[in-house]
Amino acid sequence: MTELLPLNTSPLPVKLRVEDYLLLDESGAFEPYRKTELIEGEVYFVNAQHRPHALAKAELYDALRDSLRAMSSVLRPLTEASIALSAHDAPEPDIVLTNEPRGEGLIPVGSVALVVEISDTTVSSDLKRKAVIYARAGVPEYWVADVNTKLIHQMWAPADEAYAERREIAFGEPIDAATITGLSIGTTSL
Repeated sequence: MTELLPLNTSPLPVKLRVEDYLLLDESGAFEPYRKTELIEGEVYFVNAQHRPHALAKAELYDALRDSLRAMSSVLRPLTEASIALSAHDAPEPDIVLTNEPRGEGLIPVGSVALVVEISDTTVSSDLKRKAVIYARAGVPEYWVADVNTKLIHQMWAPADEAYAERREIAFGEPIDAATITGLSIGTTSL
C-alpha cells in the first residue's frame, strides 16, 4: 500500500541516512571529494590537513596512546575513523577512543569514550554543530584542539544537545580527562 504524504507548500530537504551515505560512498559517488562525512543527514567535504593540524593530531594521538597503554586501558585511539552516532550522523573525527577498535563497519557510538577534533579552519563548526551531535548521541567527553588559539576546549556531561561542563586548557598545560579515570596527557609538544 502506498502511503500518502501531505502536500508540501515549500521545498523540503531530504536527509540521507547513514546506510544511504555508505552505499553512495561505496559506489564512488564521493570519490572526487576524497574525504566526506555525514552530519545531520548532509554530506560535507572535509578539507585537506595542513602541517599544524597534522602535527597536533599526531602529538595528541601519541600522548593518548602512551597514557592508555601505561594505564593498561582497554580503550584504543583510532584516527579518522567514522562513528555511527545516529541514523543521520556519521562524522569522521580526528581521534576517537573506543573499546571496540576491531570489527567491520563504523565505530558503534556505545563504545566511544572520547572524541577529539583538531581545528584550524573548522573551529566554529566543531564547537557548535559537532558538539551538538556528539552530545545528542551521548559521547561522554569531547575535545576540540584549536591550533590557532592554542587552546583545547574540553567538554563533558552531555545533556540533550549540549555539554553541561566545559573548560579550556592552553597548549603546554597537562589535560586530565574528566570522564576517564587516570587519563592525563601533556601537551607541551603541541
